[in-house]
Amino acid sequence: MNIKRQLLIDTALDLFYENGINSIGINEILKVSGVAKKTLYSHFESKEALVLAALEQRHSIFIEWLTLKLQGADTDEKVIHQLFTGLAGWFSDSETMLGHFRGCFFINSSAEFSNPNSDVSAFCQLHKQRVREVIAQHLTNQDPLLLDAISIMQEGAITAAYVSGDDSAASKCIAVLQRL
Repeated sequence: MNIKRQLLIDTALDLFYENGINSIGINEILKVSGVAKKTLYSHFESKEALVLAALEQRHSIFIEWLTLKLQGADTDEKVIHQLFTGLAGWFSDSETMLGHFRGCFFINSSAEFSNPNSDVSAFCQLHKQRVREVIAQHLTNQDPLLLDAISIMQEGAITAAYVSGDDSAASKCIAVLQRL
């Protein structure tokens, strides 16, 4: 991959995740990255194209992280424990792969795009579906209600940790799921 293109994606992802997509303009990305406007537009036809590239990169990072977190989980209880323990680590900024916790980049991004048929919204939906698939691959119980419960609680834990500052959201999910 072209070094300048990657620098633009890295910079955009950092700025978008930290500040929101709509509050960051192209000029800010150019200033922080040190890349010329002509170079940016030689790689990306629009800001939305850069947003999609940033989402793709974050998706790859998150799916790799999730796959590593669930590695070796050979029971549903271990899947639940490893998933939510990993999330708790992210909430406390100790998951270096995911970096500083600012909520879910995909929830945050889709909230900024009001058109549910936009490419950004579609990509965010694809990401959420892929996360469900990774979790499902590790579950021994194929009851769709269990997958729904885990997935919904995962989303809720991320939102509660970010919006409410509830650092115990992940451990609460483990306790609830163990009872189910």
